[in-house]
Amino acid sequence: MTFNYDNVISDKVRSIRPSGIRKFFDLLDEMKGVVSLTVGQPDFVTPWHIRDAAIESIEKGRTYYTSNKGLAELREEISRYLNRRFGLNYSADDEIIVTVGGSEAIDLAIRALINPGDEVIIPLPAFVCYEPLVNLAGGVPVIINTKESDRFKLTAADLRAAITPKTKLLILPFPNNPTGAIMTAEDLEAVAAELRGTDIMILSDEIYAELTYGRQHVSIAALEGMRERTLIASGFSKAYAMTGWRLGYITAPAELTSQMFKIHQFALMCAPTASQYAAIEAMRNGDEDIEYMAEEYNRRRRYIVNGLRSIGIDCFEPEGAFYVYPNIARFGMTSEAFCEKLLYDYGVAIVPGTAFGDCGEGFARISYAYSVAHITTALDKLEKFTRDFGQFGT
Repeated sequence: MTFNYDNVISDKVRSIRPSGIRKFFDLLDEMKGVVSLTVGQPDFVTPWHIRDAAIESIEKGRTYYTSNKGLAELREEISRYLNRRFGLNYSADDEIIVTVGGSEAIDLAIRALINPGDEVIIPLPAFVCYEPLVNLAGGVPVIINTKESDRFKLTAADLRAAITPKTKLLILPFPNNPTGAIMTAEDLEAVAAELRGTDIMILSDEIYAELTYGRQHVSIAALEGMRERTLIASGFSKAYAMTGWRLGYITAPAELTSQMFKIHQFALMCAPTASQYAAIEAMRNGDEDIEYMAEEYNRRRRYIVNGLRSIGIDCFEPEGAFYVYPNIARFGMTSEAFCEKLLYDYGVAIVPGTAFGDCGEGFARISYAYSVAHITTALDKLEKFTRDFGQFGT
């Protein structure tokens, strides 16, 4: 008898759509000679002094479990780092948990806060994990579609309209993936004004905090009355080119970290030991690495925006992260059809805007976490696409 797996798989899990980012990335395994600008993975190798710290920890036999919360030494470095760079004060003892990547940090926050039926406001477009994780926790995603005319920021007016008596949590995904939008101190203050006097919590995903261009990142936790309601998820993947090390952290008031800790303790035990020793070195001596990579991303940002505009593709100028989010509506195709045609007929892989929410229709995401030579080749192929489109239409 054939076993019927439909009877045993969770309905919640079955309802989740696979990542639209990975769909296009996985297609590349079947194709040769494709220029890919799909994945948000730095093309830099983790700086040597950081790798060396991990190697040394292994050579010295530091291959044991750490404290569930993470090495005390690392939590102390995270505390100092957040204060030094962003003016935030979190206790290493009971307000910081070291996690397996920033993704676990986001999951911990959502699961620790959400009861079935609680509403979670999610501004879109945004990274793909928020809505599925809310659904898995039994929460109700409430979507705010940000607009290009607002520079893809969350506005106070849109937030106000989305709040109901059931609202439990606001997710703030800034600097934003996929748009590259940021929220300034003034923008955040307008949001904070809507939340003061409520019990609504904030999950601020600040994984790209170090990658802003022309201005310093501001955390909403630094604003008056916001620290006690804010959980900050971050990590080492983007700032230090440490994607494969799978290391992140969550900071929050002790009353909240004590609850997230229980989930982390039973689900994952602790983050990888060698990665934690590498992260200590990164936070102590990695500021120059951050500045070097941020400067290079900024050069690529200007190059790709100018390149897209020069071939007739309108593009919002990002102020953070390492993505551009061009408007492709004039081509008269769906975002998915546009990206498929570009992939199969021209050998360039980018991600449809709809991978980040339905409001992404008419847009696409292009990562510039690739070399200028790689970007140049992609732009040349895109230019041929636009010339052919103008000659032949769709």
